[in-house]
Amino acid sequence: QVQLVESGGGLVQAGGSLRLSCAASESIFSINAMRWYRQAPGKQRELVAVITSAGSTNYADSVKGRFTISRDNAKNTVYLQMNSLKPEDTAVYHCNVVARNWRYDYWGQGTQVTVSS
Repeated sequence: QVQLVESGGGLVQAGGSLRLSCAASESIFSINAMRWYRQAPGKQRELVAVITSAGSTNYADSVKGRFTISRDNAKNTVYLQMNSLKPEDTAVYHCNVVARNWRYDYWGQGTQVTVSS
């Protein structure tokens, strides 16, 4: 059973930066996409960023220009670099990997990001 483990969350002041990591416990065959979601208290889960197997990236409008998703295939890891953080970025961030023609769907437990004003 593949496990995803996020790290890098924490408390940061507005304008600061954090880098989230999501490491898979083993190599995942035929990845279609790797994604970061977030969920703030009382709000719906939001797709923040995605990187496809071809390396294409896409971002929520709210984070464009501030967040960057990347991956290291050799380390089975996906990253989310978050700059110019705002209090509204406060949420639990989860990574998600879909594979094998979107039939396999893996989730991490989440990491808390708190941005103080």
